[in-house]
Amino acid sequence: MSAITTHVLDLTHGLPAPGVRIELEQKQGSQWTVLASGITDKDGRLHNLLPHDAALHAGTYRLRFHTGNYFSRSGITALHPYIEIMFDVRDADAHYHIPLLVTPYAYSTYRGS
Repeated sequence: MSAITTHVLDLTHGLPAPGVRIELEQKQGSQWTVLASGITDKDGRLHNLLPHDAALHAGTYRLRFHTGNYFSRSGITALHPYIEIMFDVRDADAHYHIPLLVTPYAYSTYRGS
């Protein structure tokens, strides 16, 4: 499993959010470098964002969720065209699961397991 995983739940419909494009970036100096991207599966999950053997390094990371496109496919105009969640990796040997709970007008996140 990837050292960084995520899932997206659509709280408007009470269901997982399939088909959400996500990019993972790492901050290097004052720049952001794209490390990986993927699309959530039918369960709203993205298990393979990083290759299984990819080394994780301490630092600041960012997940960008393209939620505006997800909602527009359902005919809903969302407030946020995308949502960015930044987080620090302090323990490079740990697993980081960053879920996103989303509606067209609000979102929440937490450190999952």
